[in-house]
Amino acid sequence: MDLEFNRNEDLFKQLCFQLETKEKKLRLGGGEKKAAEQHQKGKLTARERVDYLVDKGQVFLEIGLLAGDDMYKEQGGCPGGGVVTGIARVKGRLCVIVANDATVKAGAWFPITAKKNLRAQEIAMENRLPIIYLVDSAGVFLPMQDEIFPDKEHFGRQFRNNAKMSSMGIVQIAAIMGSCVAGGAYLPIMSDEAMIVDKTGSIFLAGSYLVKAAIGEDIDNETLGGATTHCEISGVTDNKFPNDQACLDYIRSIMDKIGKNEVAGFDRTIAKEPKEKPNEIYGRFPADRSKPYDTLEIIRRLVDDSEFDEYKALHGKTLICGYGRIDGWAVGIVANQRKIVKTKKGEMQMGGVIYSDSADKAARFIMNCNQRKVPLLFLQDVSGFMVGSKAEQGGIIKDGAKMVNAVANSTVPKFTVILGNSYGAGNYAMCGKAYDPRLIIAWPTAQIAVMSGAAAAKTLLQIRVSTLKAQGKTIEKAEETKLLKEIMDRYNDQLSPYYAAARLWVDAVIDPLETRRFISVGIEAANHAPIEKFNVGVIQT
Repeated sequence: MDLEFNRNEDLFKQLCFQLETKEKKLRLGGGEKKAAEQHQKGKLTARERVDYLVDKGQVFLEIGLLAGDDMYKEQGGCPGGGVVTGIARVKGRLCVIVANDATVKAGAWFPITAKKNLRAQEIAMENRLPIIYLVDSAGVFLPMQDEIFPDKEHFGRQFRNNAKMSSMGIVQIAAIMGSCVAGGAYLPIMSDEAMIVDKTGSIFLAGSYLVKAAIGEDIDNETLGGATTHCEISGVTDNKFPNDQACLDYIRSIMDKIGKNEVAGFDRTIAKEPKEKPNEIYGRFPADRSKPYDTLEIIRRLVDDSEFDEYKALHGKTLICGYGRIDGWAVGIVANQRKIVKTKKGEMQMGGVIYSDSADKAARFIMNCNQRKVPLLFLQDVSGFMVGSKAEQGGIIKDGAKMVNAVANSTVPKFTVILGNSYGAGNYAMCGKAYDPRLIIAWPTAQIAVMSGAAAAKTLLQIRVSTLKAQGKTIEKAEETKLLKEIMDRYNDQLSPYYAAARLWVDAVIDPLETRRFISVGIEAANHAPIEKFNVGVIQT
């Protein structure tokens, strides 16, 4: 091992340690004091409920743990978006779980909470997975109601999704384990079956204080909307249980009896670990993001038995396309080649840049994967498409459009891992968030933006200096340097994978060694939903 490998490895492991430290803190939700208050009420915390519900020894693939990170500072923060979501097995059946975290602002809904809940429902709908709601929420966070209540992708969209999932035959089970107030009351009752925990669960359109203010009636919350009222009088809920554990046991019993879905039929064989050591990714991935590296060496440390069948290996070399397996599942991989490559004409092409020949190759490969019913895995480390007169005259826009068209119309499930750079239109062509990957995850080394921090800062500085000159003002060199640093620091903060994960542009930031597990579970989930026939639409040749 050389010095550069060791330096890369040290830095990557530091980044992974920082990620682990951040995740541990976020898993505490509102903190140990708030968790103790839950226990004093006879309630489990959201994470304890999930742990109890999920099959023992099975992993909970958490989605959106970093949602809300470093946001809403004036409101005291909203760790994890105030809700725990993910994919797991319950009685052997893969399902989506949504659990309100009452330790965070009593489980109130912030804008990011709504976005995270909708993402969980989207995963259930795309993959035809049963979804379980563990409800314990004070409703909309009123100081921010204008950012959560009225728009298309706001609070009300979840009830629309309830109705849509019901029509699609997707099983929805809800447990009212704490507060369930106002509009939020529709979520469990629009589910197929709703249960409630006695004395701690309550559900009503208006609580006792609001009832008193609205119609002058004096009534306590338990009588108004407790378990006895809704199981014995109104019939709103189906069964009541003495505690959280009994309620969760009943959900497991339901899941034990659900029939099997029609499957998509993706190919899977016996899984094999990569022959090349996966932990060598730490050393092979350069700490200096401007340095080239051979992406094939990364792929060989991700795929089963390190076997990878490359497609058009001698053509369009700045994109690697080919077939391999992840945990036994067949996948088609599209990856940015980061090393500098040489064409047959002797021309040198920059790594991480998409050229016309690469885009054309990728479009054809994506069509082949759809024809063969092979899921697609995109490994992003892209600086964008090639620019300049030669690229424009060569039709880079047309060839880039071919690739974007193929990605957009692909019907086999797509999965995206952002290893490093994810800049500009390269983000789109390599199946960024806007192109509906079933899961999109990032390594701690990821950077997502229109362009690199250095390029953006210089561009913004030029605009600022030109504006000042137009106003008849001058700027000293020292002031210009200071301004450049301020712009770059602000821009670099937005490049961070944590900034992206906080806003759910990515589902998770992960250690590279977790990549195989995420993709494997993602493909297994996708296999629950039959796919439509592929139609690429109009592509110019």
